[in-house]
Amino acid sequence: MPRGGLRYEAWHRLRRPRLRIPGAVDVVHAPSLAVPPAPGLPLVVTVHDIAFLRLPERTTRRGRSFHLRALDIARREAHVLIAPTAFTRSELITEGFDPDAVVTIHHGVDTPSTVSGPEIDALLASAGIEHPFLLAVGTIEPRKGLPVLAAAFAALRAEYPSLALAVAGPSGWGSVGGLDAPGIRVLGFVEPDLLDALYRRAAATVMPSAYEGFGLPALEAMARGCPVVATAGSALGEVVDGAGSLVPPDDPAGLAEAIRVLLRDPDRAADLGRRGRDRSAAFTWDRSVNAHVDAYELAIRRHGQGAGAGHS
Repeated sequence: MPRGGLRYEAWHRLRRPRLRIPGAVDVVHAPSLAVPPAPGLPLVVTVHDIAFLRLPERTTRRGRSFHLRALDIARREAHVLIAPTAFTRSELITEGFDPDAVVTIHHGVDTPSTVSGPEIDALLASAGIEHPFLLAVGTIEPRKGLPVLAAAFAALRAEYPSLALAVAGPSGWGSVGGLDAPGIRVLGFVEPDLLDALYRRAAATVMPSAYEGFGLPALEAMARGCPVVATAGSALGEVVDGAGSLVPPDDPAGLAEAIRVLLRDPDRAADLGRRGRDRSAAFTWDRSVNAHVDAYELAIRRHGQGAGAGHS
């Protein structure tokens, strides 16, 4: 049986090979837009975002083609779609999916463990990270707005010469300019312990993405009391919801000013940290699990009624 990308291409182009699952099966869940052929079974598909439709210029041609085919398959074959935010749900409804078949289920965040200050500092020292620093977390690719952050950081660095920017995350597709500037450390993929330490000590976690379907790094930062500066206009506003600063996308000056306020006003930063921690408490994996069970039961009912996720 083909593996990885070849399997997904075969699924989408040929709808083969069909799933062969031993034993009784109640429902099939595709947790991404790699949608398996599951004839005769209730099918649930999670759609994390539709950036490939909204920002085609920041998506590879192959990736856009793959996801367009997948969305069409979900429209024809899925009984329920799961969206991680109400924003993404509204995007899917705009694209013609049945509102009764699209449910919102937020991601969760684990409660951070207790870690001593010296342990945190030792982890940062091992990575060569010194205070003060800003943090960006996520795949390094055009949609994440990192050149905008680099431009904002350059303006801030003129005022705060000791300020650093740590960029944590694996390389994605495409080139991203501006990250070779003084003061910027590109860490690549980092282990969970180091990522936890980065969140706990950053002056702010910054998400300058042009489009997000959820924005898990913002939630992870909030859970640790780290102030968040993020872009408005997609799902980040729903996740942050008053517990962080929001600025327009593709606006280096506005982004720099929002960060500057936090650097100049420790009380404001501490208040956002407290509000973020309180806000993150609403996002639990237990709640997400229970909502998934409800979605599976809905898929079984809709399958029995012959109803799909796409408008008939």
